[in-house]
Amino acid sequence: MAAATSLTLVLAALLATMLLGAEAVWLDMPLTGTKCVSEEIQPNVVVLADYALMYDARGTVHPTVAVKVTSPYGNTVHQNENATMSRFAFTTSEAGNYLACFWLDSAEKGEGVSLNLDWKIGIAAKDWDSVAKKEKIEGVELELRKLEAAVESIHHNLLYLKSREAEMRVVSEKTNARVAWFSILSLGVCIVVSFLQLWHLQGFFQKKKLI
Repeated sequence: MAAATSLTLVLAALLATMLLGAEAVWLDMPLTGTKCVSEEIQPNVVVLADYALMYDARGTVHPTVAVKVTSPYGNTVHQNENATMSRFAFTTSEAGNYLACFWLDSAEKGEGVSLNLDWKIGIAAKDWDSVAKKEKIEGVELELRKLEAAVESIHHNLLYLKSREAEMRVVSEKTNARVAWFSILSLGVCIVVSFLQLWHLQGFFQKKKLI
């Protein structure tokens, strides 16, 4: 019984880890230009990201980074400058691709500068330690709570994908209908033009007394 419980706990922890939606990336920062990361996110989802510059601290160059995060409709949800490490957090209000762009904004840029970005979305951004302390849960119960949150997230994702599929189906049906009407109209125009050409040629040949 204990072995089965341990196996269930391990499987729950693994599944929760896969579904939490955390993403850590390394970006090699260019001397000029920007490096961007995008993520498609649903509305009403919490986003939390920590970023930090990595460079040789023994040198004389101390670069800083600027960041700008924009929504799918171009609205700025976060902007910061002259930072070596910071974080941003927001709750999405629009569905689509959110774009986070980073660039070196200091005079002392240097080479070999990297940026570590720890990007967390949805339940991955939730402070489970605070939840555990507040509700006084731990161990299997905490892991089951994480798994329950992950399942709810999957359910919301499926509903979102279902709604998007329905929208795309409506757009596809409208497009097909418009293409069909355009094809019929084009065919009608071609038939009318053919009759006009035939009528014109017949009159031309009659005037020339060829027919």
